[in-house]
Amino acid sequence: MSNEENTREGSAPRSCGVDSGRGSRDNKQLSNYKEISPWHSANHRRAEREVCSFQGKTSGVLSAGVSASNSQPKKQRLLGVQEKRQVRPRTCCSLTLGLSKTGGSRSMLPPPLTAELARIPVHLDGAIKPETILHFGKKRGIHLPADTTDGLLKQITCDKPGCLTTFLQKFDLYMPAIAGDREAIRKIAYEFVEMKAKEGVIYVEVRYCPHLLANCEVDPIPWNQKKGDVTPDDVVNCVNQGLKDGEKDFNIKVKSILCCMRDKPCWSPEILRLCKKYWNDTVVAIDLAGDESIIADCSGHLEAYKEAESSGIHRTVHAGEVGSSQVIKEAVNILKAERIGHGYHVFEDEQLYKQLLEQNVHFELCPWSSYLTGACKTSFKEHPVKRFKNDGANYSLNSDDPLIFRSTINTDYRITQEYMEFTEQEFEKLNINAAKSCFLEEKEKKELVYKLQKAYGMVKSTEF
Repeated sequence: MSNEENTREGSAPRSCGVDSGRGSRDNKQLSNYKEISPWHSANHRRAEREVCSFQGKTSGVLSAGVSASNSQPKKQRLLGVQEKRQVRPRTCCSLTLGLSKTGGSRSMLPPPLTAELARIPVHLDGAIKPETILHFGKKRGIHLPADTTDGLLKQITCDKPGCLTTFLQKFDLYMPAIAGDREAIRKIAYEFVEMKAKEGVIYVEVRYCPHLLANCEVDPIPWNQKKGDVTPDDVVNCVNQGLKDGEKDFNIKVKSILCCMRDKPCWSPEILRLCKKYWNDTVVAIDLAGDESIIADCSGHLEAYKEAESSGIHRTVHAGEVGSSQVIKEAVNILKAERIGHGYHVFEDEQLYKQLLEQNVHFELCPWSSYLTGACKTSFKEHPVKRFKNDGANYSLNSDDPLIFRSTINTDYRITQEYMEFTEQEFEKLNINAAKSCFLEEKEKKELVYKLQKAYGMVKSTEF
C-alpha cells in the first residue's frame, strides 16, 4: 500500500491526491494519536481508539519489518485526475509457509504465506533495514537525520494518521544513502528476500522504479544526487543479483515489477524496454505509481502499457488509493491493468465495481498503510477491505512499505482478524487468490497454488 518518485519532494493538495508508491512498534508510539491534521474526522477518532486497543493485543506481532474533472480533455486527465475470533495456523506440512520445519506454529495467526506476493506494496525502497541505511550513509558520507537505529526510525517512520504527502516525504530522508550505489542496491534486494523468508513468505513480487535508484542517464537525477555512473539498467541488474542470491540462500521464489511514475511519462518507454530485456530474469510486470492528481501528457505511459500488453508483459496500476473511481476505470479499460493497487474508491462507481467483480480483477489491499496515509478515513470496522471480503472479491492483504509503517504482513492480519471478523478460512482464501493472480508463468502458478492448497489441507490424500 505505493510512491517512489520526485513527487515525494513536492506538495499535494489537502485532499492528499498522491498515490503511495511505496517493527516492533511500542505502546507509546501506537497510542500517540492525539495531534492529527485538521481534517481528522470522527471516524478517524474512532479508528484511533481501535488502534489504541489494537496495540495492547499486538505487542510482538508488530515486529519490525525493518530487524479531474470530467470537463477536461481526456488526454490531460487520463490516469490521474480526479468479531473477534482466535485463529490458529494449520500445521499440516513442513513447507516454509509460516510454519516451523517440524510443523509447529510460530504465531497465533495463520502463516503469511503468499500474502504479499500480489501487492503494489511491497515496495523495495520502503522495505530497507535501517541499519543498512546507516551503514551506507556513513560509508558514503551522506547526511542522515540521525546516526542511531532508534533515532533514524523516529524520523523516517509514520506513527499516526496523516496524508500521503507526509508519507512520501519520508523517502527524502534516507534514499540518498542508497541510490546510486551498486553495493547498496544489491544489498537491499538481498536483505528484502531475507526479511520475507523470515516472515514465512514462499513467493513475493517486489516493485521499484529503476530511475529512482540511478544517478546517471536519468533526468532529473533523483534525491538531489550528483551525477554518477549507475544507470537504470545497472539498477535492474543489481537488484536482480540481490534477489537471485537471496532466493538461493533463503529458499523462496522472488519476482520483480518495474514502476513507471505518473509525473515522469518520459521514463516509461525505457522502463518498458527494461521489462522486455529482463523479462523472467526476475522481472514479470510493469506498474504505474505516483500522484493520482497529476495532469500531464500521458502518451509515454499509454505507449508503454500498449506495448506491454502486446508483448505479453503483465500490468498492474496504483489507482483509487486516494484518487477517484475514474482513475481505476482508466487503469482497467485503457491501460488494461490485470491488478489494481489499493482501489478503495472503486465503491464510488457501483457499476464499475460490478464490472471488476465479474472480470475477477485482483485488488492489492493494505489496511494498515491506508489508515496511516489517510487513504481510508474510517474506522477499521468500516474499512473497504470488509466489503471486498463480504462480496467475495478477488483481493489480497499486503504490507506496502514495512520500513516506514514499522509493520509486517502480520500487522494487517491482526487488524483484519480483530476488527473485520476474518477467520482462518478467509486468510487461506485470500492467499489462494493472491497465488492465482500472481504474475508467474502458468505452470509455476499452478505449482504455487497446489502447494498452498496442500498446506491448507485442501488436497485429498491418495494414500491408503
